[in-house]
Amino acid sequence: MFRELLASEFALYGRLSTVQLDQLEQHYDLLVRWNKRINLTRIIVLEDVVRLHYCESLFLAKALPPTPLRIVDVGSGAGFPGIPVAVLRPDCSIDLVESHQRKAVFLREASRSFSNVRVVPQRAETLDPRYDWVIARAVRPADVVASGLAANMALLLGDEDAGGFSANVKSIPWGINRKLVMFHVEHDKI
Repeated sequence: MFRELLASEFALYGRLSTVQLDQLEQHYDLLVRWNKRINLTRIIVLEDVVRLHYCESLFLAKALPPTPLRIVDVGSGAGFPGIPVAVLRPDCSIDLVESHQRKAVFLREASRSFSNVRVVPQRAETLDPRYDWVIARAVRPADVVASGLAANMALLLGDEDAGGFSANVKSIPWGINRKLVMFHVEHDKI
C-alpha cells in the first residue's frame, strides 16, 4: 500500500524506480516499528506520512541543483528530508545531524544501506565542516540560518513560517499551506 501510494502521489513530479521505492518502503517500515517505542513523528496516517514526509522531501531533492553536492540535514529526526533526498540523489553526500541520541540510533539503523549518508549525533552549531546546502524541516528557520554551515539553504516550511524572508528568496508552493523556501546567505565564517 505504501509504495503504490507514494508512486502515485509523486507521479506529478517524477517517476520513482523500483529500487528507490524499495529503499523508501524499508525506511517507512522501520519508522513504523521504531515510532511505537520512541517518538519519531506524530504524523502516522499513511496518506499524511506519504505526502508530508516522503513526497515533500523528494520534492526538495528535485529542486536542488543537478550536480553532486555535500548536504547537511539539520535536525533530521526520523530522517526527513535527508533520507528521501539520499534516495533520489545518490550523487550527493548527506550528513544527517541529530542531537537526540535515540533518534540518531534510529538514523544509523535506517541509513545502514546508504553509502552516501552519514549520521552525525551532535548539535549543528558544533559542526566545523562546510556544506554546499543545508536542508531542514521542523527546525526554526533562524536556527538553521545561524548555524552557518552553508550559504545555500532549502527549508520546508508552513506558510506562516515562510513569510518572514527577504525578497531574494525562492519560495515554491508545495501541498496545502506548505512551501519550499530556497535562498543564499552570506556568512562571515563561510
